[in-house]
Amino acid sequence: MRPLSLSWRSLRTYATDRKSRIGPVLSLEHFVQRARALAFYRSILRSTRHIADPQTRAETRKFVRDEFERHRGVTDIDHIRYLLSTGKTEWESMERYINGL
Repeated sequence: MRPLSLSWRSLRTYATDRKSRIGPVLSLEHFVQRARALAFYRSILRSTRHIADPQTRAETRKFVRDEFERHRGVTDIDHIRYLLSTGKTEWESMERYINGL
């Protein structure tokens, strides 16, 4: 049987290599805004359960998903806050119609 050719040095660089991380480290404010955006997204998905028509429900979920995906790369904190604020306002106005159905 052939011995492994890995050295401790190669194992150590693999474990500490910065390139192997998933992404950059988020600031505290980015982390908080990300959590708020995820909570908002989940609340929208929960609210869409009240839509009786399956096709309308699917279209609404697709629209919401596309909007979140479209703004995925936004990193400016003020812009993220603006998007969440306007998104909540728009969703609340749409929700009135959903609950009325």
